[in-house]
Amino acid sequence: MAARTIIITTMMIEAPTLHEAALLRLLTFASPAFPTGGFAYSHGLEAAVDAGDIKDGPTLLAWLEDLLRHGSARSDVILLRHAYRCCDDAAALTRIGGLAAAACVGSERQLETLSQGAAFAAAARAWDVMEDAAYPVVFGVLAARQDIGEDAACLGFLAAWTSNLISACLRLGALGQAAGLRVLAALQTVMLEVAFGTRDATLDDLGGACFMADVMAMRHETQYARLFRS
Repeated sequence: MAARTIIITTMMIEAPTLHEAALLRLLTFASPAFPTGGFAYSHGLEAAVDAGDIKDGPTLLAWLEDLLRHGSARSDVILLRHAYRCCDDAAALTRIGGLAAAACVGSERQLETLSQGAAFAAAARAWDVMEDAAYPVVFGVLAARQDIGEDAACLGFLAAWTSNLISACLRLGALGQAAGLRVLAALQTVMLEVAFGTRDATLDDLGGACFMADVMAMRHETQYARLFRS
């Protein structure tokens, strides 16, 4: 029997740059698999679906675009930026965290951000020791400490926020997966605009004008049958 020759080749892999390592961490923190418990919250969308205000892709797209441009998502990004910038200032973070909790419309919105923030902080301790706070505050602090760029952190946060709410509507049966992906694709430009448009925002710019979304978030508190906690 003829002898066989086995050739073993070795691939040289370059060490990751600081940017690449930070990107990997951001993808981890913004992943749906990161245990924040976000799957349990709909941000009031369940009440909007129940009322018939959200029933398909176009109605969900309009709802989420308003929240991104003029509502809670924009405020969360402002909070994230300010937490990022004072990530090692305990007193400032306490003030920002208190403002984030107080600015929530309704008890369920507050439960949503504080519960997800606590879960995120607990999971993030594999990378850094984190204190409990509202979700965008903890996200911003961890991003800063892990050398993730501020703009990139805002985009990662918005991508996770948007994807989670689209997923909630899929589970509520308001639209199918293909329609959900079309909504996500249409909102990517909006996410970029909101992220970069908040660079110079101050804490005085917190707030919004999405009154129906706020009403639905409060109405959900007394909704008879519910899948979600908010």
